[in-house]
Amino acid sequence: MQLFYNPHISETTDSFTFDKEESKHIIKVLRKNMGDLLQITNGKGWLFTAEITMDAIKKCEAKIVQKEQQKPFSYNLHLAVAPTKMNDRFEWFLEKATEIGITSITPIICDHSERKHIKLDRFEKIVQSAMKQSLQAYLPTLNDAIPFSEFITQSFEGSTYIAHCEEQDRKSLKECLKPHENITILIGPEGDFSVKEIETALKNKFIPVTLGATRLRTETAAIVACHSVAFINE
Repeated sequence: MQLFYNPHISETTDSFTFDKEESKHIIKVLRKNMGDLLQITNGKGWLFTAEITMDAIKKCEAKIVQKEQQKPFSYNLHLAVAPTKMNDRFEWFLEKATEIGITSITPIICDHSERKHIKLDRFEKIVQSAMKQSLQAYLPTLNDAIPFSEFITQSFEGSTYIAHCEEQDRKSLKECLKPHENITILIGPEGDFSVKEIETALKNKFIPVTLGATRLRTETAAIVACHSVAFINE
């Protein structure tokens, strides 16, 4: 099954028109014709079955013939991750985290961050593509990049953790996690969080955790954290 994404469809929509790019893909590449069925999500939990009513290359129209709402995850996972120096590594993280299951992502700019500017539009396309590939109906929220100092002062629901490499008392994330809860996890840049950032996080009641015995790259650490939460909720 191939899943399409259209954020403008709602549960009250009866028919709609794909844009030129998707119309061309559906009709010319996938060779779909009038009467063929398509699966579409709006990224808000709804999964629609639509029948093609006009198969023009520049204007593919369809009508909704069936709709259902997927159950959301039994948990909310918010990962705040420092953008990596190599942009493709952060993009890899976005793709895999979406496939595994994540609620929201915030790029955080830290004291040791080597990359301070990101292309949010490109990141959003990667998240959308990963959602469609993994046949999910909920699109993770991708927030604007924000300095660590601003992010840490926000209010958070549920459990909050900071994964860092400093030699101090830390708990294993897997031992801390509980199913069906809201979770926020901070993952630092290649040079790790600064001592000041770690102290600030602890003052704001973030629990220091370790993700294992080995030193992980930023994107690997983020995936390990994401999978740990998904695994505990299976």
